[in-house]
Amino acid sequence: MQLRGIEIRAGVLAHDVPHLWSGFQLEHGADINAEVLLGTGFPILGGTLRPAIGSSVSTSGYTSKGYIDARWEIEGPAGLFFGLGLGAAFHDGNLDPTDPNRKALGSRVLFHIPFEIGVRIGERHSLSIYFEHTSNASLADYNEGMDNIGVRYGFRF
Repeated sequence: MQLRGIEIRAGVLAHDVPHLWSGFQLEHGADINAEVLLGTGFPILGGTLRPAIGSSVSTSGYTSKGYIDARWEIEGPAGLFFGLGLGAAFHDGNLDPTDPNRKALGSRVLFHIPFEIGVRIGERHSLSIYFEHTSNASLADYNEGMDNIGVRYGFRF
């Protein structure tokens, strides 16, 4: 079975980090993040655009999510790369402010906006810093949003 064009990335993210895009923290702990990037990509704006499917699972019982994105990545000198995406996340967190220790995310489906910067180590391996923001962009009554940030390891097939 040929897996050419597939890349798997996985790592650990700090959950609901304060003072970033969402502004404040209610939930705590760490998330395990895993993602599959599919295909070799469509060339656009000096980079490539390809689908990404992933999940960030809370290890502390707080909000977990699955997501699907369109991910644009550009490769730079010395193995550096930068990625930016836009997609949808489906989560198991609270919708309304019924628990003072949980975010009120307002809707079951949220926008998922990831940023990533990393370095390629040879042809197959990478290490990166990964940030993801999820919110409903104020399309629902509540929109407390959530930011996660951490490190990931990648392997290209």
